[in-house]
Amino acid sequence: MTTRTIKQVIPAIETSDGAGVKIKRSIGQSQAVRLDPFLMLDEFGSDQAADYLAGFPSHPHRGFETVTYMIEGHMLHEDHLGNQGNLKNGGVQWMTAGRGIIHSEMPQQEEGIMRGFQLWLNLPAAEKMTDAGYRDIQPEDIPEIPFSGGKLKLIAGELDIEGTNRCGAVTGGTTAPVYADIHLEADGRLELPLAGELDGMLYLYEGGASLGDQRLSPGSASVLSSGDSITLAAGAEGARLLLIAGRPIGEPIVQYGPFVMNTRQEIEQTLQDYRDGRLTA
Repeated sequence: MTTRTIKQVIPAIETSDGAGVKIKRSIGQSQAVRLDPFLMLDEFGSDQAADYLAGFPSHPHRGFETVTYMIEGHMLHEDHLGNQGNLKNGGVQWMTAGRGIIHSEMPQQEEGIMRGFQLWLNLPAAEKMTDAGYRDIQPEDIPEIPFSGGKLKLIAGELDIEGTNRCGAVTGGTTAPVYADIHLEADGRLELPLAGELDGMLYLYEGGASLGDQRLSPGSASVLSSGDSITLAAGAEGARLLLIAGRPIGEPIVQYGPFVMNTRQEIEQTLQDYRDGRLTA
């Protein structure tokens, strides 16, 4: 097997979104900083209510999927389809905007910590105008897989973990996404096969760890080189990190805020649809 290395480090920058929620954005901090098929990765985390209380009031999307992983806290999703989802500790919201969805994500707490990630996953041209959809994935429905150096929560995709093939809560799809939250014990190690057709990244959000002999930068998207395996090792304090990978789409991307299409003309049509109330028709 060919071991992957870190070929690029994208430090997250502090910004805000929604009605003023403070976040850290790595992938997607500009439209030139993406990793096909991923458009954006945001980390949010604060114990100061002013940083998150205003939430994300009603807003539209078209042309991609959002995956929100809540580590700590409570947020309510509501959309024009009538879906409601209570996103709590360890839960995941998987939303397919498709041809159009209007939704809100509002905190259901006035104090305490709110912590998690939101990932934007692009859709290929053939699927951008599919019907909108929503999945509320409960913590108990996400496989938690122990290994000799820690444990792993497999949100999406398939991984061979110490010789056993394991499936996440979500599998399949054109981009075959892999999304895992890896918890390494102190000095813990993990070697994982990772299909060579997938582009991938690691995001260290707690503790210290290395990929081979390269130290991972905290709060940064570490983009992986080509290869078919990764070898992770934690330091004395242990580590928590995300592994995110997917099959590249390889199509043009034209983005205007919450709309992601393939051509300028499609964006103009999307804006017209939104103005005329046809985005979700």
